Amino acid sequence: MADPRGSEDEEQFAVTSLGLAVRAGRKRLDLSVHALAKQAGVSLGLISQLERGIGNPSLGSIQRLATALGVPITQLLEPPAPDFAVVTHDRRLRLPTPTEVPEDERTGRELLTPRSESTLQLIRSVLPPRFTNAGRPFRHIGTESVTVLSGRLMVVHGEEQVVLEAGDTATYACSTAHWWSNEHDGETVVIGAVSPFER
Repeated sequence: MADPRGSEDEEQFAVTSLGLAVRAGRKRLDLSVHALAKQAGVSLGLISQLERGIGNPSLGSIQRLATALGVPITQLLEPPAPDFAVVTHDRRLRLPTPTEVPEDERTGRELLTPRSESTLQLIRSVLPPRFTNAGRPFRHIGTESVTVLSGRLMVVHGEEQVVLEAGDTATYACSTAHWWSNEHDGETVVIGAVSPFER
């Protein structure tokens, strides 16, 4: 006879994994719980419970969350990343840009870390000429470190402003409003590491 506790443990693990994936996706898109709930057409309580590792969402709710986060449903249902993982260049996840973002604020963004990783994300961004998101600054919990691979990047963080050349790195707390501007005639390529923990 099967041990019912084993089934319960598996279900709890699945819900916890789903909650971590939803939270990571929400943070990646800089969405509040309220904004994600509205965009997905689900209740605020459902997302709040999921991110705390509780609840029993329907398949329809999971699909709506996946659509709102711009990822396939299978990605939300994947188990957490293993202790050692490799993402080859041809397996990078291209991060979607919300449709409400103006054309001149769109960047090419690729996730370099495993999709299910929730404590650290490494993102490669390609900023087109004249890119700026000054009108839509980011503000969320976490710490970010950005290194310019090529081009020139202006980073504005609260009252601080600095122009980074290729090879320069800036690290900052994300709870202060911050934005970027491409200060190069061509594309600027940036590698950014994001952690959900505030420095």
